[in-house]
Amino acid sequence: MLRVTKLTDYATVVLTVLAAHSDAVLSATELAERAGLETPTVSKLLKPLAQAGLVEGFRGANGGYRLARPAGEIGLIEIVEAMEGPLGMTECSVHAGNCGIEHQCGVRANWRRINDVVVEALRSVTLAQMLAPPPPPEHDARRIALHLANA
Repeated sequence: MLRVTKLTDYATVVLTVLAAHSDAVLSATELAERAGLETPTVSKLLKPLAQAGLVEGFRGANGGYRLARPAGEIGLIEIVEAMEGPLGMTECSVHAGNCGIEHQCGVRANWRRINDVVVEALRSVTLAQMLAPPPPPEHDARRIALHLANA
């Protein structure tokens, strides 16, 4: 099953808390309380998010964190890559030379195409859109994806 890690999911939750309070600088403890997570977990998340330029930290008595850019300018792909590295459906989608059958593989190009579609889908959904209430349940996954892309 293809899924993001728990830490990536939690990072998205923490970033939505920051997005919902864009005028505030929140400490790791405040973020943890508002996100329903443990403070050590939030502290662990903030380091790669800051290194990726998604949050900025401030020291001192009134220190804490805030988004480095508006939520509408942060694509989900940035969050995934900050926490997990480059997205790759298969090893050869990201790095060439790691597979013994690469030179004769008939599906590699198609996996790369699929990888590009997934990356673009994650790029097209912003953190700001993640704050919006979810659309009503639909049975057609394409309509859900279209709704998210057009929101």
